[in-house]
Amino acid sequence: MKQVVQNYKSGELAVLDVPVPGCKPGGVLVRTAYSLISTGTELMKVSEAGMSMLGKARSRPDQVAKVMQSVATNGVPATYRKVMGKLDSYTPLGYSLCGVVEQVGTGIDDVKVGDLVACAGNEHALHAELNWVPKNLYTPVPDGLAPRHAAFGTVGSIAMQGVRQGEPQLGEVALVIGLGLIGQLVVQLLAAAGVRVVGVDPDPVRCELAERLGAAACGDPASAAVEAAVAELTDGHGVDQVYLAAGGGSNQPVELAARLCRDRGRVVDIGKCRLDLPWNAYYEKELDVRFSRSYGPGRYDPAYELEGRDYPIGYVRWTERRNLACFLDLLARGSVDVEPLVSHVADFDDAVETYQRLKDGELKAVAVLFRYPEHTGEAEAPVVAVPAVNVKPNPTRAAKTPVRLAFVGAGNYATSMLLPHLAQREGVELSTVVTTTALSAANAQRKFGFAEATTDLDAVLGDKSIDAVFVVTRHSSHAELTRQALLAGKTVFVEKPLALTEDELAGVLAAVEESGNDRLQVGFNRRFAPLLQEAKKRFGARTGPASLRYLVNAGLLGHGSWYLQQGTEGSRFAGEGGHFIDTASWLLEADPVSVYAVATAGNEDLQVVLRYPDGSTATISYVTTGAASFPKETLDLVADGKVLRLDDFVRASVYGRKRWVSSRLPKTRDKGQNAELAAFIKAVRTGGPMPVPLESLVATTAATLAVQTGLVGGAPVTLARAR
Repeated sequence: MKQVVQNYKSGELAVLDVPVPGCKPGGVLVRTAYSLISTGTELMKVSEAGMSMLGKARSRPDQVAKVMQSVATNGVPATYRKVMGKLDSYTPLGYSLCGVVEQVGTGIDDVKVGDLVACAGNEHALHAELNWVPKNLYTPVPDGLAPRHAAFGTVGSIAMQGVRQGEPQLGEVALVIGLGLIGQLVVQLLAAAGVRVVGVDPDPVRCELAERLGAAACGDPASAAVEAAVAELTDGHGVDQVYLAAGGGSNQPVELAARLCRDRGRVVDIGKCRLDLPWNAYYEKELDVRFSRSYGPGRYDPAYELEGRDYPIGYVRWTERRNLACFLDLLARGSVDVEPLVSHVADFDDAVETYQRLKDGELKAVAVLFRYPEHTGEAEAPVVAVPAVNVKPNPTRAAKTPVRLAFVGAGNYATSMLLPHLAQREGVELSTVVTTTALSAANAQRKFGFAEATTDLDAVLGDKSIDAVFVVTRHSSHAELTRQALLAGKTVFVEKPLALTEDELAGVLAAVEESGNDRLQVGFNRRFAPLLQEAKKRFGARTGPASLRYLVNAGLLGHGSWYLQQGTEGSRFAGEGGHFIDTASWLLEADPVSVYAVATAGNEDLQVVLRYPDGSTATISYVTTGAASFPKETLDLVADGKVLRLDDFVRASVYGRKRWVSSRLPKTRDKGQNAELAAFIKAVRTGGPMPVPLESLVATTAATLAVQTGLVGGAPVTLARAR
């Protein structure tokens, strides 16, 4: 089997072929599905291994003391041979994984071969294809919990033990210093326990992530905003607990803890940071300093960990194994969400390269998973195909004025958001309106000046004088009407969605390929909004991955709305979710590669996480249960030390080296329909390229369809692009 190892003397990392461990009594042999890299603890170990001998000594004074004791007892030559022998050996990496039980040792009766388990321990949950794990260091994975999420069990237990040491109470306020992997989990656990949390980290991306996952406010340790948030949440008294989840040699965390903690508050050290306690500050407030030891009671006790001797629950409520099981239960019930923490998933064979990228800073990550080649413990990951666009380009079309348009459908959106912009536009002629009822066609003709009104679609598609067709009907008819119009040689503007199923999307592209007509636009108008375009320009180019958050306060539908006919018209998100995915992709200048979606039980509130090729993420919160008085759409984009903020297409701002705020409020919310129509008419008139590439429209539609696939399967969905 293969295992990741490191030589502490040379710093060499390798994936070695090593013997399969035996299945000893009192434990199980586990084939790994996913293992988690601790971007804090493991990277510190990897970095130390690359130091000089003097650097290693300075970083581990505890080991230097042991060496000096050995010199006094055994002499220099014997001690030197012992130390060099230990340094010049391969040591394992890893301590948190999920896998499938492959063999059960004697004395084990709580799991069987084929069961999925989460495992802990820096000697038993290693980055290796197979591990022997003693009874008290594994626990069964609850039904429905994805193995990649269960792989967080150990670090979740570390965070949980730290929170238990803080003894939080409902309604208290806590400060979490350091928003790496452990800090992000501490934030979520505290929020789940009814504690309001302020987070501290110099990285604005991590601050934004923590706020998205439940923190009330986050900021840089040097920022006055942190102290202001603490003062506001605590009425000036200071926080009840401080959790030190930071690393490094700075003494700033413990000094900040003393400054922001209330009288007789609790300070819990979870990470490995400098702890030169300022005596006066800690004495005057009589602060209670506590340490959190790893995963919980049982850690470092051979009788517990290796011999399987449990502690009576009446005396020790939360042991290592009980913490592990509790954390998995919180994951399974949705009280904690680790998917937004996954910055990268690497194949196990690429382990050395992944560590090197992390060490060099090329890969910036909160959490990284290794995915193993076989027996992942879950069904094959769901995939939604992103069909290829195969079309021979048409010759450039001659410019033409006026552009003659036909509308198929004249409902509320067409008559309120599209036709008013077209009716008075120079160089546009409204030729024909087609509806299923005669009166609605007559009303549209009278109001907007169509030359003709009819219920005969075939007559319109056969009219060679009509240049473009607008499809503005109910969702279930969009794909078929678009297909027919493309085959008839028309340029098509179809309101979202383009399709409600993968088969419908494939049918549209088959019409493109058959006809050679790729002149298609979907009504994704927000990318054309002047305010958002100006904000993107002010934000400028970016060099690193971005984090985007989009809150859509959709509200409840009125009784009788045809949007409620999900059996025929699709879900609400299927109908309008493409708007928000397209906006995110336009801002991030790429198409998504995976989609993860979860829904709140009992309603249509969704959390949709999109991942992009460069590691960027976009989270769309689509909620129906918010206050009607709150803005419908708010968006934040964070990258490279900059933040773009959009408030409901009324106000925009960019924070960076200089701050820009939109100078005046528009009279109405301009979501880009007018600019979108202008770009479409220009493309029709000139024969030039369509405003949005067809490949992008297809990718957005496929991502929207993947949301429903993900909700059904409960796992991330890969967007597989056809080649």
